[in-house]
Amino acid sequence: KRPLPLYPRRIGVITSPTGAVWHDIQSVVSRRYPLAELVLAPCMVQGDYAISSIIEAFEVLAEETEIDVILLARGGGSLEELLPFNTEAIARAIYASQSPVVSAVGHETDVTVADLVADLRAPTPSAAAELAVPDMVELRSAIISSQHFLLENVLGELERARSKCILLTERLHSRIPDVASRRQRVDEMLRAA
Repeated sequence: KRPLPLYPRRIGVITSPTGAVWHDIQSVVSRRYPLAELVLAPCMVQGDYAISSIIEAFEVLAEETEIDVILLARGGGSLEELLPFNTEAIARAIYASQSPVVSAVGHETDVTVADLVADLRAPTPSAAAELAVPDMVELRSAIISSQHFLLENVLGELERARSKCILLTERLHSRIPDVASRRQRVDEMLRAA
């Protein structure tokens, strides 16, 4: 099982272009991490041609440049409707993918062969989108927290350096010879002689 990238730039989506799944994935990604580009590889997700259509979608994404992760998604359905996702051909296509694959097929309780072969299984297509991208709100909060941490550390280092400079300056001043009093003493010795 391959890990998903932390900050994906291009996300391949294999699903029907007309279903609610594609819309849900677009909504989640645009809300959570609008920096990511979604690349749809449309396919049939049920019926006689679904298997070849899904395999073709994997092939299309393999030709795309820099696809960081692939979401294989389909909404719920009957066991018969999910049959394409329980085939060896789809399992082989997932396994051959150069990019990590998140499978989100069927309802939460449905488990398909595609789910088992994929790098990660999501209970729903929306959850797959959430797993594939970070949350911008959390990222912004982490950046602000890091900024405060860095600022405090820099200010602390500056204060330590300032204190050290003051200490060294005081040391230097204490070691400067009192030339004026020594000059006066020499003058007094010359007058006495």
